[in-house]
Amino acid sequence: MTVRVRCPADLSPRVVRLLEGIPAISALAVYPDASLLPKGSIIEADLPREEVNSVIDALVDLGVPVEGTIQVLSVPTFVSRTGLRAEQDAPGAGTDAVVWAEVVERAYEDSALTWTYLSFMMLATLLAAIAVVTDSIVLVIGAMVLGPEFVPIAALGLGLVRRRYHLLRQSLRTLVIGFAVAITAVAALALVARWTGLIDGSDLLLEHRPGTSFIYQPNAWSLIIAVIAGAAGVLALTSAKSGGLVGVFISVTTIPAAGNIAVAAVFAEWSEVWGSSLTLVVNITGMALAGWLTLTLQQAVWSRLSRGRGQWPRPPRARPRSPGPGPR
Repeated sequence: MTVRVRCPADLSPRVVRLLEGIPAISALAVYPDASLLPKGSIIEADLPREEVNSVIDALVDLGVPVEGTIQVLSVPTFVSRTGLRAEQDAPGAGTDAVVWAEVVERAYEDSALTWTYLSFMMLATLLAAIAVVTDSIVLVIGAMVLGPEFVPIAALGLGLVRRRYHLLRQSLRTLVIGFAVAITAVAALALVARWTGLIDGSDLLLEHRPGTSFIYQPNAWSLIIAVIAGAAGVLALTSAKSGGLVGVFISVTTIPAAGNIAVAAVFAEWSEVWGSSLTLVVNITGMALAGWLTLTLQQAVWSRLSRGRGQWPRPPRARPRSPGPGPR
């Protein structure tokens, strides 16, 4: 990976001395006076993914984020003998390494309550509502994949593990408002569909639905699947490989439960409303708990692996010359 630093001119020499003393860095470039804001230098260092956390911590101790920036850039392909040697010397595997700054940044971005997030929530819940009316397992899977709720759920555990309580509050707010808005909007559309005769009492909604009955009939397997999916999803988010997320989306029943709550409430099927609500709570709780435990384990493992790293001469912690960064 590449760590790029933009910092004021008076801080640049200290940053360069710090990076020059780190054995894991395989390439180092300095561009004096290349940065206009802040006015100073741009410095780039290539290093294995496993070593990024220690370097970022050292740069933070130096005070770089106060008036400058630290960027972490992925390098999909490199051809370098020194780079290869640095990768081989670094303990562990790069795909297993957790770059906490990268994970936290993604969690903040994907758990923000935006119009895009609400739009995806409403569309996914609407698709799930159609799925329960037509008893279509294909539409249930489509709704699961479309739903954007997994990252905010995972961010609940991340906020606790990394003590980012602003992230914890933001994620909780996004989940509560997102599900409330989606269920309310779909319930309103279901009411219109009932008034116009598009949905009536003869539909599968009020009959036995073998394909989608699992949505409002939670059991022990619901919790077990949620725990497995939560752990797998967090591993996909924190590692360099994220292909497993699609499988996670198809495994949990959060969005389908929300869709069934909306439609069942319109038809006063309160047993289904209760069952779907329980399914929703069980899935969110299971995923959040599994995410927290997985992140706690990852932090403990990587803290232990990192004890032998970052032992280069560290600068004294800088006193901020101006208010530090925001809540992140």
